[in-house]
Amino acid sequence: MAVTLTVSAQERRPQNKPYIDLRPMHFGISVGFHMQDIELQNVGPQVIVNEDGTEATETVVCDQDNWNPGFSVGVLADQRLSKHLSIRLCPTMHFGAKHLVFRHLNRLDPEGHIMTATQDMKNTYIAFPINLKFSAERFNNYRPYIVGGVNPMINLTAKSQDYIQLKRYDTMVELGLGCDFYLPFFKLIPELKFSFSLMDALDKGHAEELTDANARIYTNSVTAGHAKMVTLTFYFE
Repeated sequence: MAVTLTVSAQERRPQNKPYIDLRPMHFGISVGFHMQDIELQNVGPQVIVNEDGTEATETVVCDQDNWNPGFSVGVLADQRLSKHLSIRLCPTMHFGAKHLVFRHLNRLDPEGHIMTATQDMKNTYIAFPINLKFSAERFNNYRPYIVGGVNPMINLTAKSQDYIQLKRYDTMVELGLGCDFYLPFFKLIPELKFSFSLMDALDKGHAEELTDANARIYTNSVTAGHAKMVTLTFYFE
């Protein structure tokens, strides 16, 4: 009985849109969700100058305390190179945020807890990922694949007086997997992709732009930051 069910499940079935993969170029749209994160490198103890001219050693540590969800929308152009390989360009806009927590280890609040400060770092990115897509053989109406490439990004967020500011430009390396589902009228492609920044995304000159000198201890608490992103995208071709 089990052998019969296995053979039946592997039988060929009528294919939807059987010639769509023979086109030299594909176009589509994408919508999705993503989670942003940033890996920060803390300075440790730093020497600050008080208003009265005396010096003091203070320690502030910064971290993103959770992954923040965001929304993504874009367009797709897919150029066929061979039966199993294609190159894709997917201009995309990512709307999201990162939640940062600063812990001042040398100072306690009236209840005896470590003093903290927070920042909601809102980010709007326009991305231009260039990926190579390697697809397996199509079976019935699905075709799994893996994808990888680079993703130059532009941070559209304006300058602010927040503690941490990111650079305008970043570049990420990407790796993901997905599956083409051939429906009667279009192709649906869910894809899960992981992106890691190749550059230090931290704007190191931001401390000099702050009008509140007391905020610079938080800005100077980190020396580098590398962004990360996990994206679940649905392409429609």
